[in-house]
Amino acid sequence: MNKDKVDAEVPSGARHHDEVRHGDVPPPRDNAVLAAQPTLPVVSTAPVALGRSRWKRLALLAIVVIGACGGGAYLWHARQVGLPLGIASGNGRIEADEIDIETKFAGRIAEMLADEGDTVTPQQVLARMDTRDIEASLRKSEALVQGARQSLDEARANGVQQTSQVTLAQQQLDRTNDLVKRGFATNELLDQRRQAINAATAALNAANNRVGVAAQALDAATHDVELYKVNIADNSLVAPREGRIQYRIANIGEVLAAGGKVFTMLDVEYVYMDIYLPTDEAGKVKIGADARIVLDAVPNRAIPAKVAFVATQAQFTPKTVETKDERDKLMFRVRVKIAPERLRAHAASVRSGLPGVAYVKYDPQLAWPSRLQGNAAP
Repeated sequence: MNKDKVDAEVPSGARHHDEVRHGDVPPPRDNAVLAAQPTLPVVSTAPVALGRSRWKRLALLAIVVIGACGGGAYLWHARQVGLPLGIASGNGRIEADEIDIETKFAGRIAEMLADEGDTVTPQQVLARMDTRDIEASLRKSEALVQGARQSLDEARANGVQQTSQVTLAQQQLDRTNDLVKRGFATNELLDQRRQAINAATAALNAANNRVGVAAQALDAATHDVELYKVNIADNSLVAPREGRIQYRIANIGEVLAAGGKVFTMLDVEYVYMDIYLPTDEAGKVKIGADARIVLDAVPNRAIPAKVAFVATQAQFTPKTVETKDERDKLMFRVRVKIAPERLRAHAASVRSGLPGVAYVKYDPQLAWPSRLQGNAAP
């Protein structure tokens, strides 16, 4: 029998079942059957788009950071390029020496005579400590001085009296000796006169010693008085130099230990800026070299200054440097200081912490550019 005829006579369902049973691939179904089957989920492309957007943002951020760094480098380079050979510069901040006003002895603050922001002069009293205990000790020592002075006067008077006794005993001895020679006195009386003058002399020496002891007691009591007066004076906290009160740390009534801090003041006569220069420039800078300071707050004014310090050791690099490239990376701290007389004339304008640029002229034959002539008011 022909196979085609068998296939035509077998129903389609049975034929399909037979094909599946024998592992044959089923024939394709028509469109109606496919439409009846459930639709498979479609894979979304949103995560791919989100990842691409994230990378775009990161790339944009990187471009902004690189641009900012490049802009800063450009500004720094432009500033350096504007300087002639022989002048070096560096960024820094204006600093003034800080002086701590502290107590010498433990005690209670009794009076405050200054506050933050006040301009003070040398030896101006800023605060006073409670000194009633020291004043009581001072009065006691003054009384002891009076007693020691009276004892000294008494010892001196006794010394005068003993001197008179010695003089009298010497006169009696001389007369008795003359009488013995003429036979009107005995040797026994002469011996008595000799013993009397020896006793008077010993009493005079003792009186003189008592005068020395009384004088030493008076000196000791006098020194105690001076010590208490010094301690009372040291309990008045004074400004050692001209400056301005920056911080008030303590207040009236507080009990502080010895060395307790009450004020911190700025020394307006010692104002400087520390900058860092590479090896090839720092090695040419000398102490006393001419310099200029330009503050960011006043960019059109150059303040004359002098180099006051050049570090002997480099920073930012290892201690042992063996290659030239490493030597080129060495940075040395250089301190540029403003003249005290200029600072005294502008004490009210001195500020600490203001940023700026310091220019150092290591070639003394070179003239300053016009913008660095030092046009700050003298």
